[in-house]
Amino acid sequence: MSVPTPHIQAKLGDFADTVLMPGDPLRSKFIAETFLENPVLVNNVRGVQGYTGTYHGKRVSVMASGMGQPSIGIYSYELFNFYGVKTIIRVGSCGAFDKDLHARDIIIAMGACTNGNFASQYRLPGTFCPLADFDLARRAAELCKEAGVNFKVGNILTSDMFYGEENQVDAWTKMGVLGVEMETAALYMNAARAGKKALTICTVSDSFVYPEENVSAEDREKSFTAMMKIALELA
Repeated sequence: MSVPTPHIQAKLGDFADTVLMPGDPLRSKFIAETFLENPVLVNNVRGVQGYTGTYHGKRVSVMASGMGQPSIGIYSYELFNFYGVKTIIRVGSCGAFDKDLHARDIIIAMGACTNGNFASQYRLPGTFCPLADFDLARRAAELCKEAGVNFKVGNILTSDMFYGEENQVDAWTKMGVLGVEMETAALYMNAARAGKKALTICTVSDSFVYPEENVSAEDREKSFTAMMKIALELA
């Protein structure tokens, strides 16, 4: 496959080496317009907005992934394998399982459990453990400390279901899983297969322990700036 791809209209060279990847296209637009100097729209196929600009003089891109493993699986695969992107940093929202995490705290996903079947394509003789790039995770933790942000590093659950018939939160919590989202495992597997780097930084938008703290869709789009700044510093 050559560029443009069926899902990205950008030309080769339009993306920086590092791409920040929120799920929401409006969060992509917000990051570009708020933090990047001279952002240029390089993709808008299906309204999945991608921009490239500079942050403190360094070239950075940001493009949405959409929701779920199939969606981020497509976009991250094409960025890694057709556009030469070296690093993707997911900047998303998540639901927290851990009692020490509250709304607007941050999870740095060192690993990603999943109830999905994305790994079946690799025909592995066992269970694959999707992991983040260690150097990115370590630096993200350092930046969280410097910013005074409450955070935890650990395992996250990438779920293929938002509405499930059974509540399995307790089972995952007993295994030390910090929270749930819907994209990271596929991103980490694509990065591993392509020999590239990936990291997920999620801001807690919902809590299974403190549901009264849950934040609105508009807040998820525009107010998770601590996570955005940390990801931009990593880029």
